[in-house]
Formats: sequence, C-alpha cells, structure tokens
Amino acid sequence: MSTHSHAHDDPHGHDHGDGASHGTFNSYLIGFILSVILTAIPFWLVMDGVLDSKIATASWIVGLAVVQIVVHMVYFLHMNTKSEGGWNMLALIFTVVVVVIAVSGSLWVMYHMNTNMMPQMDHEMIKSFG
Repeated sequence: MSTHSHAHDDPHGHDHGDGASHGTFNSYLIGFILSVILTAIPFWLVMDGVLDSKIATASWIVGLAVVQIVVHMVYFLHMNTKSEGGWNMLALIFTVVVVVIAVSGSLWVMYHMNTNMMPQMDHEMIKSFG
C-alpha cells in the first residue's frame, strides 16, 4: 500500500478515485457569501420596489434563483463533470429534463383547463349572486 499523496487526493489523504473533491474552507466561504448575496438581491428588489414591472422583478428573481442553484451545486455539492465518473452530471441532466417536462406540462394543462372548461361569467350574473 502506497503512503504518498496524489494531487487529486483530499486534504486528509483519502483518494476517493471518483474525481470528487471536498471543499476547502475558502471555497465554502465563497459559496456562503455568494448565497447570501443571491438571497439579499431578490429580497431588496421586492422590498424596495426597485423595478416598476412585476414581470421584470419575477424574471430577475427566477434568474438569480437559477444562479444560486448552480452556486450550491458547485460549492456545496462539489458537482462537476468528473465527479462519479460523469454520472452525477448525467443524473442532473435527467433531473432537469424531468422537472422541465413536469412543470411545463402542468402549466400547459392548467392553462387549457382554465381556458376551455371554466364558464365565462357574465357581470350581471355575478351581481345577482351578491
């Protein structure tokens, strides 16, 4: 058994052999700071009403949420194309595809159910109930 260390070994001398690396204190600190910033910006956008359009505000929040997901995957989950021989990345791609299909399919069904199934309420009919 060899006792020398390789460049891809973790700091404790354990070679995981799968390309996965454990983070250093600095990488965790960078991930934490980025996470705090990516949480504070949407909070500020909403609380101070920085943008006039609700759609623009929601778009920025969704965009920053996607960036935060990537930050968490890289800095905390240590995901890269080499970890687990590439299987982590393949699992991530599969998960993203399934989530996109589920969300877009759900939105499509709800939109068409609302458009095609809901009776069109007449204002006079609404007043008669009130």
